[in-house]
Amino acid sequence: STGTASGKSLGYLLPVLTRLLAVQSARAIYLAPTKALARDQLMAVRALALTGIRAAAYDGDTPREEREWVRAHANYVLSNPDLLSASLLPQHARWGAFLRGLEYVVIDECHHYRGVFGSHVAQVLRRLRRVCARYGANPVFVLASATVADPASTATRLTGLPVEVVDDDN
Repeated sequence: STGTASGKSLGYLLPVLTRLLAVQSARAIYLAPTKALARDQLMAVRALALTGIRAAAYDGDTPREEREWVRAHANYVLSNPDLLSASLLPQHARWGAFLRGLEYVVIDECHHYRGVFGSHVAQVLRRLRRVCARYGANPVFVLASATVADPASTATRLTGLPVEVVDDDN
């Protein structure tokens, strides 16, 4: 939880992309509160032109044929909690290979997840953790926000996990 333009995206992208490049079976998922933000992040990742990073959006605008490719080949999936809840989790058997390798779950703009929506997202993330455990995965959760008032409490409520807060912009 650091200020706007403080490098939060690099703070999670560097370790995630490094791991995806180093370990062929590693997978990561990025969750944003809006499709537009996920698509912006996808363009930023693709602009890096890193051979070995197969990044793809998986949202309501993703055509059916492309969804099949994402499940089978992407190692960095950018989506939103609604698609996670409505598609990926109910069809987890189709996502088995991806979930087996899931090492990182990035939750961007986590300050948006409060109230009824936040409660829903928290339950979706707990379900994701249970499904991952079924496939032998225990991903690291990384949450980012420039405006959350109490990052430790927010992150713990969302993930159900103990957290380590990074809030130094320097």
